[in-house]
Amino acid sequence: MPTLHLLVGLPGAGKTTLARTLEREQSALRLTPDEWMKPLFGVDDTEGKRGLLERELLWSVAGRTLELGVNVVLDYGLWSPQERALYRMRAHDLGAEVRLHVLDLPLDELWARLEGRNAGGEHPFQVSREQLWEWDRWFQRPDADELAEFGTGADAAD
Repeated sequence: MPTLHLLVGLPGAGKTTLARTLEREQSALRLTPDEWMKPLFGVDDTEGKRGLLERELLWSVAGRTLELGVNVVLDYGLWSPQERALYRMRAHDLGAEVRLHVLDLPLDELWARLEGRNAGGEHPFQVSREQLWEWDRWFQRPDADELAEFGTGADAAD
């Protein structure tokens, strides 16, 4: 049975690093929207193209991959319980297992990582301190009830 790995966390939490590890260790297809955004749409997301990319384009690839019996890693962030429930339901409908990986680090540590990433220039998108703090207000961390819904398929990495 294939497994869908859902990565939850803010920018700089280590999602893509974990996604690359899971890709190798689990023989999984890794889908990271940041790697698709710039080639497809450029860096400006004022029209909400990232959501369309994640919900439609990348999910169609992920869904078909799971149907073929191959593991998938969604390196999306998944900031709301509704998003996480949607992908869990979609995967279960395809007969796949789901693992939730929560990466939740203190904001100061996230900002230190992002400063380094911004300075390095390898990442396609820059994140400001103000954006990070705003996104933290939007981020709905999984609570005990939600983690219980994932059962043994949930883990938290700080």
